[in-house]
Amino acid sequence: MEKSRAQRYAESLEKTIESNHQYLKKTVEDFQEKCQLITPERELPHDMIVDIREIYKEVRDRIKEVKAIQQLLQGKYRQYFQRDPLRDKKIMELGFLAKNCYSKFEYTIMQKRAQERAKESEKALKIQPKDLPFQWFQSKENQVRFVSNLRVLNELDYESASDLKIEERREVVQKRPRSLTLFVFNGETKLIEDLHLRIRLREHDIIERFGVDELRGVFTHLREISPSEVEKMIQRFMEGSSFSKLKCLLLPIQSQQDLHADVSDVIKKTLQEMREGEVRTLRFDTQM
Repeated sequence: MEKSRAQRYAESLEKTIESNHQYLKKTVEDFQEKCQLITPERELPHDMIVDIREIYKEVRDRIKEVKAIQQLLQGKYRQYFQRDPLRDKKIMELGFLAKNCYSKFEYTIMQKRAQERAKESEKALKIQPKDLPFQWFQSKENQVRFVSNLRVLNELDYESASDLKIEERREVVQKRPRSLTLFVFNGETKLIEDLHLRIRLREHDIIERFGVDELRGVFTHLREISPSEVEKMIQRFMEGSSFSKLKCLLLPIQSQQDLHADVSDVIKKTLQEMREGEVRTLRFDTQM
């Protein structure tokens, strides 16, 4: 029986999905290799930086196209479409891989720019204990890492690209070190010990055993993120586990003044007020 026009069109859409899948398999592998060549220690060829950003945009566009076609097939052409869950999973994994590679690439660019600017200032090369803006950690090593992350984020200077979505753009806001969230976990010693051993943080996050019943740390975000989003992330992590008995206090950094605030007494008082399993966000502007 001759195929209907609708069936032939559905089959052509299916072929487009498969074509994009094959493109993504090859391109993301090459993209990963290119991103790995970008390190803070090496010179950053402008052409390679532009190439990586263009490839990532194309990868995102292809994945969006696949999703749009799938929605069309599952709706209007459902009778001619048989979903391939394995292929869908592989496409999703390729998207996550590309996104992670690109995030590390952009952070490396930030590091490189910060290093270059630091070379222009002798003062920037010498971090003295008295100059550390926010004594959040007991360990000097962790405190210096914290300052280093602050410097990188403060030196962030992305060029707004017209071909990127608004949510992907970043702008420098002077005197406003964004994308940092301080955190405190408090509770039974055994639970704190287990959490310290089991928690898996990202490359630029920091954590420290601050006392027998406390862990302190900082999340260094590679994108703009709201305090409520961080709070929900912690709640999901704690739910349904023994860690649900812990308290978690979050302190998003909103301004340079926050880095010089004495928060010790406020943190202690707030933790005493909190109940087991509670996750609370403490804002400097309303609580200090």
